[in-house]
Amino acid sequence: MKKTILTGLLALVIQLGFSQEKVHVKASAPGEKFEHFWSKSVGAGRANEGLRAGWLEQLEMVQEDCGFEYVRFHGIFHDDMFPVFEKDGKYTYNWQYIDDLFDRMLDLNVKPFVELAFFPTALAAENSKTQFWWKANITPDDSKFGEWYNLVKAFTQHCVDRYGIDEVLTWYFEVWNEPNLHYGFFDGTKSQYFELYKQSVTAVRAVDNRLLVGGPSSSNFVADGRYDGEVESRSGDLITFTTENINDLEWKGAWIEDFLAYCEKEKLPVDFVSTHPYPTDYPFNPTTGKGKDFSRNVNSTKTDIEWLNRVIKKSAYPNAEIHLTEWNTSPNSRDAMHDFLPPAAYIAKVNLDCIGLTNSLAFWTFTDIFEEKGGAESIFHGGFGMINYQGLVKPSFHAYRMLHQLGDEELFKNDYLFVSKKSTDGKVVALAYNYPEDHYTAVPSSIKKIDQYESGKPRQLDFSISDLKPGAMFKIEVLDTNSGNIYKYWETMGKPEPPTREQIKVMKQYAENLNTELVTANTKGEVKIKRELSPWSLILIEQVN
Repeated sequence: MKKTILTGLLALVIQLGFSQEKVHVKASAPGEKFEHFWSKSVGAGRANEGLRAGWLEQLEMVQEDCGFEYVRFHGIFHDDMFPVFEKDGKYTYNWQYIDDLFDRMLDLNVKPFVELAFFPTALAAENSKTQFWWKANITPDDSKFGEWYNLVKAFTQHCVDRYGIDEVLTWYFEVWNEPNLHYGFFDGTKSQYFELYKQSVTAVRAVDNRLLVGGPSSSNFVADGRYDGEVESRSGDLITFTTENINDLEWKGAWIEDFLAYCEKEKLPVDFVSTHPYPTDYPFNPTTGKGKDFSRNVNSTKTDIEWLNRVIKKSAYPNAEIHLTEWNTSPNSRDAMHDFLPPAAYIAKVNLDCIGLTNSLAFWTFTDIFEEKGGAESIFHGGFGMINYQGLVKPSFHAYRMLHQLGDEELFKNDYLFVSKKSTDGKVVALAYNYPEDHYTAVPSSIKKIDQYESGKPRQLDFSISDLKPGAMFKIEVLDTNSGNIYKYWETMGKPEPPTREQIKVMKQYAENLNTELVTANTKGEVKIKRELSPWSLILIEQVN
């Protein structure tokens, strides 16, 4: 009887989330080298938005605090950048706007991850379909593919002439954005996109054979055959509607295998493979004429990247880099969850789980200065950005800032704690986070009400570090529901819309300065940290001396 009672109590403790694992790490232990792939690249909306002061100020901030090396955006060839002028059937080029943007980015130590898109009106099909309120031309004209080649070659040559070949050799040239979305970003066929890739990669490589080019920049993974044909099908397999659990399905990248096979056949280079592993799906039901919103499990991104690695290794391009040029909790720029706390824990978990699997996983986007659906009605509207229009940092910003603070040698990892060491000075930096296990089945999204996430289970952090110098000091920063959670703070202020200049100053101070404390190693050179991790919280434990 006593044994049964004790067993039952233990089960209850585990169910309530109070199970403990004591973690002990020696600072002197050898670490395993790893890359900060999360700091490689980040997304933004469109090129023209990058000419604004606020956009540039926020880019400078995320570069300094989060370490981003590249930024990718749409619309480098859009009409509002004025790249092409046509007169009497002859084309001339104008690079002033692109130069202005690239110059300012490079001055901020950020390189362009160049997305070659969309069509200037002069090179698009007559009466081209458009996307976004700013009307990006997405319908190809086969008869003007030669002019597209000329544009891409002239642009690439200009970049080399202006910035030097050594600089441009460090850039990436990605052909288009999500061309598999026939009803979204490419009003053409799969074969037309492949030809567009051929023209683009040939044009770039005509300038210098060492320049890096890739694609197909396809959208989220799917579990059906909607992208198997020449254009996206909206009348086929409804498996994602009828299955009991979408996480039991086999998901695959759109166009990836066909793209690699085409490039092998045409003997075209593929320096990197790009796609967008959002953990969501929006299949179309031809019976109802409506789509449906799905959110996959927390490990879906890792599963998708592992699939991608297997496919590339078996292809003719086994050494191609992997660049996941868009990623977030969802591809919806009006998903309220983007402003809340849970995505921060998701960002930490997925990136730490995917170490060694990819060269980049670019968060979409660093800023809410983003206008695919036009201007927003509220200062917090579910925008993609880790910083809102007024410059207020969200929890997602702190997730990337904390990841950037980690060292480059891994000492320990489990499902809620990552311990690293800096090879330069041996200082230890750890990141603890709580993505509650009771929410593993679906990534945070506004499909659910935010209060449903407050019920997540806590975790217990029982962590010690030894082999330190006596008196070594650690700074502990806490991101949780009451620290750095700017949306909740805005709510306590009565949701001022818009805030006054003074209110914005107060909000910035709150958003950027987390609850912080200092702890020191004892005379034995040991630090012990024991506390509860509330749901969705992050704790950065950083040695400062």
